[in-house]
Amino acid sequence: MLKKAMMTKQISVTVINKIGVLDIMAGYLADRGINIEAVAGYEIPGSDQVVISLVVDDTLRAIEAINKRGFGAVEEEDVILVELDNKPGALKAVTSLLAHKNINISYLYATASPGASPVRVILSTGDNNAAFIALKRSATK
Repeated sequence: MLKKAMMTKQISVTVINKIGVLDIMAGYLADRGINIEAVAGYEIPGSDQVVISLVVDDTLRAIEAINKRGFGAVEEEDVILVELDNKPGALKAVTSLLAHKNINISYLYATASPGASPVRVILSTGDNNAAFIALKRSATK
């Protein structure tokens, strides 16, 4: 069920929460040929800001473009990307493995398509190195 696991980079941008900001950012990156492979966003409680987290196909160019355009504060961090079969129980294979290894999941988000397309899950844990090693070893060859 777990097809592959790899370390990747995530960009998190803190911006003013206003209508259309993600539309502008997505268009700006697209115009520069940068593909958004995964995205998540959330409001910061008690503020007028939102955090937009992105996994893109060219992290360095995306950071440069976001900084040049002045969208907001940018942070880069290591995350784990796992690719799963798109079927019942696939996520449980990941969560069970990490729970068994006593590794806490800090957050996760996913992309999915109907049918046989794989599911991609982006996650960060209390120990990304240990989680990555465990997931990589469990991936089907």
